[in-house]
Amino acid sequence: MRRFGLLLAASLLLAPLVANAQVLLDQPTTSTTARETMEIGTSTSEIAITSDFTGADLTIFGALSNTDQLLLAIGQYDIVVVLEGPRENATVRKKERVFGIWVNTRSMTFEHVPEAYSLSSTRAVDNITAPLELSDRGIGIDHIPLAPVGFVGNIADVPEFRQAFRRLQTAGGLYESDPAGVRFVSSSLFKATLRIPADVPNGVHTVRAYLFKSGKFIGEKALPLRVIKTGIEQMITDAAHQQPITYGVFSVLLALVTGWGASLMFRKN
Repeated sequence: MRRFGLLLAASLLLAPLVANAQVLLDQPTTSTTARETMEIGTSTSEIAITSDFTGADLTIFGALSNTDQLLLAIGQYDIVVVLEGPRENATVRKKERVFGIWVNTRSMTFEHVPEAYSLSSTRAVDNITAPLELSDRGIGIDHIPLAPVGFVGNIADVPEFRQAFRRLQTAGGLYESDPAGVRFVSSSLFKATLRIPADVPNGVHTVRAYLFKSGKFIGEKALPLRVIKTGIEQMITDAAHQQPITYGVFSVLLALVTGWGASLMFRKN
């Protein structure tokens, strides 16, 4: 009987402790590691195009937070930084010989493609994640979505025109890719360099940074970058767009005067 009394007293004393433990178990637990975050900044927010502009390098700085230091040490975090130009429709034409003359026989227009595209990454993008993920997010020159507009013809010709468009943009320096352009300068800081070509289109470009962990997409950040013409180049551009008739008449008169002046200078006595 005495033993039973002791057991009953012990049970009464432990009951509140068991109840508190059960409450703690029922409460949602907080993960010891929060989700990774990323912040980025650019060396400049505006690129001025002058008459002697031959291209420039844009530097992007970034910081990671809440990373797994072990995964970071073994290279499981990857970063892709992209500079996308303004989006416009682009037409690709195919020339063929007809009776000995090269003429445009077929064409295809792609909807809302970036006029310029520069990419830097910690390694080749095809080694970072699955091709489907790259295509869904349009990361990489080979994964930029190229959707034909109003195309009527053989659907088998679409891959040929897509390949031709990417080849022409790359050959012209408007599309570039550097698989080693992003590097970590510390355990949480990284630096990327993007090349801006000499004939970069005017307008608002977008800097995008993508973060991957072990091949899985974590998040992205974006910043605008303005590319503007300055000096006489901007004056000519404004005149051509705002007063096209006056600009056209002035151009014709200037050509006539220049030609007439040249004929006087080189006239033989």
